[in-house]
Amino acid sequence: MTIRNRLTFLFTGIIAALLLAFALVVYFSFSESREEEYYSSLRHTAITKANLLLDAKIQPHVLQLIYKHSPNTLFQEEVAIYDTSFNLLYHDAVEIDKVKETRQMIDEIVARKQIKFYQGEMQVVGIFYHHYNKDYVITSAANDQYGYAKLRNLKYTLIIAFFVAIIFIYIAGYIFSAKALNPVSDMVDKVEEITATNLDLRINEGNGKDEIAELAVTFNAMLNRLEKSFDAQKEFVSNISHELRTPLTAMLTELQVTAEKERSNEYYKDAIHHAISDAQKLVRLSNSLLDLAKANYDHTEIAFKELRLDELILDARNDALHDQPGCKINIVFEKEIEDDDFISVMGNEYLLRVAFINLMENGCKFSTDNEAAVAITYFKDKTILRFQDHGIGMDELELPHIFTAFYRGANQQFAGGNGIGLSLTKKIIDLHKGTITVSSQKNEGTTFTVELPHV
Repeated sequence: MTIRNRLTFLFTGIIAALLLAFALVVYFSFSESREEEYYSSLRHTAITKANLLLDAKIQPHVLQLIYKHSPNTLFQEEVAIYDTSFNLLYHDAVEIDKVKETRQMIDEIVARKQIKFYQGEMQVVGIFYHHYNKDYVITSAANDQYGYAKLRNLKYTLIIAFFVAIIFIYIAGYIFSAKALNPVSDMVDKVEEITATNLDLRINEGNGKDEIAELAVTFNAMLNRLEKSFDAQKEFVSNISHELRTPLTAMLTELQVTAEKERSNEYYKDAIHHAISDAQKLVRLSNSLLDLAKANYDHTEIAFKELRLDELILDARNDALHDQPGCKINIVFEKEIEDDDFISVMGNEYLLRVAFINLMENGCKFSTDNEAAVAITYFKDKTILRFQDHGIGMDELELPHIFTAFYRGANQQFAGGNGIGLSLTKKIIDLHKGTITVSSQKNEGTTFTVELPHV
C-alpha cells in the first residue's frame, strides 16, 4: 500500500472514530434526557389527576370518560391512585390496567417515596403523595411514542450523516495526503532525472524548515559527496593513467631501441639500469596507490588499537632510512613523558607508519643535506608531531594545493615523486581524527605539524 493510501485511511479512520464517539455521545445523551423528561411528565400528570380528584372533587367516572375519549388512548398516561392500605381510589382504565400494582409495590413506594422502572416499552413512575394530612400512592405509566420516534429519527440521521461524512472525509483525506506528499512526488521525479552523467542536478529544498526540506537537504548533501567522489575518481583515473603511461612508455621505448641491433655490453647495462629505474618508479607508484586505497576504506573496515607514537616514529624512521640510506633523521622529545597515555593514540599502525614515512622522506628529499627532524610534544588532549627540514621550501601560493592528489609544485625538479604522498598522508591523519598543517619559507625550509588526539 502506498504512503498516500495509508495516510488517507489513517486520516479517515481517526476522524471516523471521533465522529462515531461524538454521535454516540449525542444519541445516548438525548436518550437519557428523553427518559428523564418523560418520567417528569408522568409524575406531573399523576399529581395533576390526583389534584383534580381530591381538590376539584371531579367524579372518577368523568375523569375516566375523558381518558377513554382521548384521541391517543393507547399511548396516554394511565394513572392509578391508592391509599397506603392498598385500597384503589381511582384508576383510568381498570379493564386495561397497564401496571399490575401489588401490595409489595405499594409498600416499596411508601418506603422509597418514589420509584421508576420499565415495564416492557412503558415507563412507570410510582410516587408517595401527601395531601391534606392524608397519604396516597400514585402510579403513572405510558409509552413515550413521540419520544421514541424522535430518538429513532435522531439515530437514522446520525447513521446517515456518519456514512456521508465518511465519504467526504475520505475524499478530503485523499486530497490532503496528495497535497502533503506532493513535494515527495516532485522529489522522486527530480531524482529520476539524476544519473552519473548529470550529478550536478539538485532537488528543490522548499522552505528549508520542515521534514521534507530536511530530507531534500540531506539528499543534496549526499549528491554533493557523490559528485565530489565521481569527480575525484575521474581525476584519479586520468592522473594515474598519465603516471603509469610515462614510465611504461619510457621503459618500452628503451627496450625497443636496445633490441633493434647489436649493442655493446655497456649500452645493455645502461638500458637495463634505465628499465630498472622505471620499474622502481612503477613499484613506488603502485605501493602509493595501494596505500591510498586503504586510507579511503570505510572506518569500520580499518582495525584500530592503542599505539605509542614514539615507538611508531622510531619504526617509521628505520623504514625511511632503509629506503633512503643517505638520509639523516633526528628525533627530539620536547617534553619529558610523564604518562604513556600522553603519547598514545587509537589508530592503525600500518597507515600511521606510512604517513610518518612520507613526511620524513619528503623532508630528506627536499633538503640539500638530506636531513630532517621530528619533534614530539603533547598537551592536555592531543599529541603534536612536527616534521621539519631546512631545505628549499615552497612558494606561499603552492601551500593550499600540496595535499591534492598528483599535485607537484615547482620543486619537483629538485626531487622526483608521483604527487600521492602528501594527499595520502592527509587522508590518514583525517581518518585518525587529527589535523595536519604546513608552514614553509622559500629556501629556508618546511614544517609539517600533525596533531592527534591521545587516549
